[in-house]
This record gives sequence, C-alpha cells and structure tokens, in this order.
Amino acid sequence: MDTPVAQTDGAVIETDVVIIGAGPVGLFAVFELGLLDIKAHLVDILDKPGGQCAELYPEKPIYDVPGLPVVTGQELTDRLLEQIKPFDPKFHFNERIDELEKQPDGRFLLKTDIGTTFLTKVVVVAAGGGSFTPKRPPLDGIEAYEAKSVYYSVRRMEDFRGKDILIVGGGDSALDWTLSLQPLANSLTLLHRRDDFRAAPHSVEKMRELVADKKMRLIIGQMAGLDGADGALEGVTVKTKEGEERLPINTVLPFFGLTMKLGPIADWGLNLEENLIPVDTEKFETSEKGIFAIGDINVYPGKLKLILSGFHEGALMAQQAHRYIYPDKKLLFQYTTSSSNLQKKLGVK
Repeated sequence: MDTPVAQTDGAVIETDVVIIGAGPVGLFAVFELGLLDIKAHLVDILDKPGGQCAELYPEKPIYDVPGLPVVTGQELTDRLLEQIKPFDPKFHFNERIDELEKQPDGRFLLKTDIGTTFLTKVVVVAAGGGSFTPKRPPLDGIEAYEAKSVYYSVRRMEDFRGKDILIVGGGDSALDWTLSLQPLANSLTLLHRRDDFRAAPHSVEKMRELVADKKMRLIIGQMAGLDGADGALEGVTVKTKEGEERLPINTVLPFFGLTMKLGPIADWGLNLEENLIPVDTEKFETSEKGIFAIGDINVYPGKLKLILSGFHEGALMAQQAHRYIYPDKKLLFQYTTSSSNLQKKLGVK
C-alpha cells in the first residue's frame, strides 16, 4: 500500500482527481482513471483503505464479487490495492473533506479538517453511506468499556478466542457473528429483545440448532447494566420477563446498526434525495458538473447497493472525467486484453 501523504508546508496539492472515500469502489475508480492517464488522491476519514468492508467485516465472506466465488472484505481490499499499484495513488487517511469551493477556472478547491488543501479538476464522491458510527446501547458508563471489552465490529476473529461473549441484536450482523464466533468462544450468549429475528432464515435456523445442542445460549431480553473495572468487563446484567440475571461475560458485541451521516457533503450545494446524491446513469455525474458520485452514496432509478454496481459506475465516471481533464484529447476506448498501451501501463508487457 502506498504510504499516506503528509502535508506539512501548507502548499496546495494540485491533482487531476480527488476521490472521497477509499472503500472498494473508490479503489477501483483509481484503476479506471489510471488506464486513462488520470492521477488521483484519495481522502478517507478511516485510518486505512477498504471502507466498511475492511472496517466492519474484514473476515466476513462476500459471495457476489464477479470471478471470486468467496472473498473476505480484507482480501478484496488487498487485491484492489495490488491492482492499482501501477498508478501510484496517494492516500490521506484520518482526514475528512470539510470545504469544497468551485474556482473561476472551473477547478475545485477542497480542504480537509486538518488543513490539507487540494486543487483538482474532478471530484469523485465514493463515501459509501457517508460517515458512519455504530449505535451505542443506552447504558450508563458503557464508554469506559469500549474498545476494551465492548466492540462494535470484529476486525480479527482470533482476538475473541476463549472469551465469554455476549452478542446483542437480531439482524444479519448479530447472527452472522454468532455463528462465526461460537466455535472460538469459551461461551457465547445471544441477547435479543424479542424471539423474532430480522436475519436470514438459514442463519436463524443454525443459531437455534446450536441452542438446542447447548453449544450457546439465547436469551430474550435487554441489557440492564455492566460491571467491571478499568475497562475490563466482569459481568452483564440482563432484564427478561422473568426478572434480572447477571451473566459472567467479559466481552460484549452490540449490533444495533449504524447511524449514517453525510457530514459536510450535505453543505456542498448538491441536489440530495433522502441523504443520497442523485446522479445520471450515463456518467454518474451529480447536479454539479465535475463532481461525480459512485457506490452506495448515490441514487438513481433501479439502483442496487452492490459492490459490482459501484465498479460499473466507476468505469463510466472515468470516461467523462477524461473529457474534463483532457478536453482537447480524443478518448480512444481500448481493451486491456488487446491493447499493448494499456498492458504497458499495468506493467504486464
């Protein structure tokens, strides 16, 4: 992976394209742009590339990426990073684009929350659903246990081996991690407020089989309190219709969903539709010429929130971006399988 860029002298970074978001769709956009000799800088609020794939489910299998029968979020990120190496993208992690202003010459001036400044001809918003934060359970003092005993995502399953785990929730994330972590845990309990789940039926069926075989426990109720010291959890009190019970738990994984926020993007003057950015389906451009939106952040008739859809959107975006960046240069469509020019760029010829 490219070393993140540090801007220390206050100079403005001039580039062809700034991509906001370094998830799978943003990474693949680098590839499509690179084939057309377009250089890109990527800015992401997270501390590493991969977006939600790498942040929320790095070890969770994905089954609908073309050509890869199964791939984890982290593996997909790693493969995309390898694919875009020839184009030498520049990454700016732990930063958020706070300001965007169109200049008299048609370019855009962007500034991050720590003062990094870009001057670019094209902006590509590939920010997924925007900034996302997990919904916190309404328990007093839970902050003291976060990142020590309470976790809102699983980055490495091995970290949970031998733990006494309480998973809270009834959706796909809760059930998926119940099934994945049960073989590793010393004990595992699933807590949900009702005996009805929003997860895939086959996951619920497998969970109930584990409960029947006494390999895990299912409790219908809610968390009522945490106890421990210095961030180390020792027990969780749960409230059920029978009363309260204290569980000897040292690890809690609450899956209450995510709160999505567009953040500063909402103030850029783009047309918005329920916190998503409408685009055309010819080039995936927004209401502002030169600003594109690809991936889960955009909306259009028939939109499917799939990684493969974002890849397609990135390819068409790059074609229009070329027209802005090289207005006097004819765009010649080429195939990587037959173009010696493209193969040379990729380092395979």
